[in-house]
Amino acid sequence: MFDSIDSTFNEGDDNVKDKLAATVLQLLRGTFTMPKWTIAKRNPFKTLIVTIISQNTADRNTAKAFERLSKRFEIKPEVLANAETSHIEETLKTAGLYRSKTKTIKQVSRIILEKFHGSLQPILSLPLEEARKTLIQMPGVGPKTADVVLLFSKGQPTIPVDTHVNRVSKRLGFAPANGDYEAVRTTLQSLYDPGDYLAVHVLLIAHGRRYCKARRPLCTQCPVNTYCPSRGI
Repeated sequence: MFDSIDSTFNEGDDNVKDKLAATVLQLLRGTFTMPKWTIAKRNPFKTLIVTIISQNTADRNTAKAFERLSKRFEIKPEVLANAETSHIEETLKTAGLYRSKTKTIKQVSRIILEKFHGSLQPILSLPLEEARKTLIQMPGVGPKTADVVLLFSKGQPTIPVDTHVNRVSKRLGFAPANGDYEAVRTTLQSLYDPGDYLAVHVLLIAHGRRYCKARRPLCTQCPVNTYCPSRGI
């Protein structure tokens, strides 16, 4: 039965793919609990800063670095733009690449302070694609960072694609195997309702961390292995 489903799925039948995507999301909702912090909108500037810190950094080290930064400085553009570079660097050492991240934090803080009167709200109030473009134009801010800010701070309909989302969506056949960031993002978004984008992002990450690991995925324990064309590979 499921071999035939996989065959149809791989042929690109949009109807089947939509149903499988919905089934996978339902199973992941039953497997993982959505974190409490996803309920409330997050402070956009703090979200931007912590996402910059998180680039190429493990979650634990990101949390430690952001905590140290928060203890040393008030997380506001006017404070970080004018802070001593060496003082910010000291707080970010556990996150790695602390010099380049410090430079980025000071630059974006200065831009937000001088061009947007110290607030991200003028950007977040723009239409989605214009807001994304404006954020991505800032130094050190790529598509994922922009999408995280827009989704978590404004509830904008976009799915940030981190390494877990990228890997899991491709293994499930939901995104092109060789697709770049935008291909993965737009394909995933076509499969789900905008109201589910936050859950899709969070649950695919949770699944990638626990079961669909980069090396030695736990296929036999995977709650969605029945529907995965990559199982056992």
